[in-house]
Amino acid sequence: MLSGFLRRGVQRARFTFTQQLGEDLLSGAAAALHTQIRKMDDIALDAAKKTAARTAVDQWVTEDTKILGIGSGSTVVYAVQRIAERVWKEGELTDLICVPSSYQARHLILDYNLNLGDLDRNPNIDVAIDGADEVDRHMVLIKGGGGCLLQEKVVASCAKHFIVVADYTKNSIRLGEQWCRGVPIEVAPMAYVPIKLHIEALFGGEASLRMAKVKAGPIVTDNGNFLLDWKFIANREYDWDEVNRAITLIPGVLETGLFVNMAHKCYYGMANGTVKVQNK
Repeated sequence: MLSGFLRRGVQRARFTFTQQLGEDLLSGAAAALHTQIRKMDDIALDAAKKTAARTAVDQWVTEDTKILGIGSGSTVVYAVQRIAERVWKEGELTDLICVPSSYQARHLILDYNLNLGDLDRNPNIDVAIDGADEVDRHMVLIKGGGGCLLQEKVVASCAKHFIVVADYTKNSIRLGEQWCRGVPIEVAPMAYVPIKLHIEALFGGEASLRMAKVKAGPIVTDNGNFLLDWKFIANREYDWDEVNRAITLIPGVLETGLFVNMAHKCYYGMANGTVKVQNK
C-alpha cells in the first residue's frame, strides 16, 4: 500500500515537472518568436526610413541648395548619410552649408565632415529636412519626441521649403491615432506646474512632466528647459492652429511640438519599398 502511494506520488511529480517544463519551453519559444518579429519590424522600419530620407535628399538638395537645415531623429541620420555620399563619393554639393537643429544634428554634421553653419551667419535656409512623430491629413505635425522641438521649429521657420521624412507608421488621418505620447511642450522650469494646469483647463487631457530614464529627475532640453507631454483627448476634434497659438501664449511656454502650416511635403517610406508623398 505504501509502495503504491509512493509510486503514484512519483508519477504525479513527474507529470507536474513535465507539464511545467513544456509550459516553460512554450513560453520561451513564444518570447523568442516575439523578439524575432520585433527585430524584423525594426529592420523593415529602418529600411522605410532610409528610402524616404534618400528620396527627399535627392529631390530637394541640388547644386542650387546653398544652406540646408538638418533636423533631428533616426530618419534624419539617413538623410545626412546620403548628403555625405553625394559630397564625398560623388563630388557634389561641395559648397553646401548645414545648419543643425539640435546637439545630435550638430554632431551628425561634424561626424560626416560636412560644412557646419549656424543661424547667426546663415539665417536664410533654402531647404530644411526633418522627421516627425506623427503627421495628419492636413500635414499638421507632432514633433519633439526626442526633445528638440524648439530649435527644430526655429530652423524649419527659417527655410523656404520644409521637407519631412518618416516611415509609414507616422502617417495618420488625425493626430493621436498612432502617436500616443502626446504633444511635447518646452517650458521654463519654474513655470511647469501652472502651465500644466492651464493647458488641462483649456483643452482637457493630461499634461505630465517628462522624466529622465537614467538621470534622476526630469528631462532637460538642449536649451536648459523642461518638457511637458500633453496627452490630449483622443476622439475630440481640435483646431490645431488655435491650440498651438493658445498654448504658446501661456507665460513660460517656449514652444510647442505642433508644427501647423509649416511642412511643404512629407515623404513616407512604405513597407513595400516605395515612397508615398504627401503635398501641402
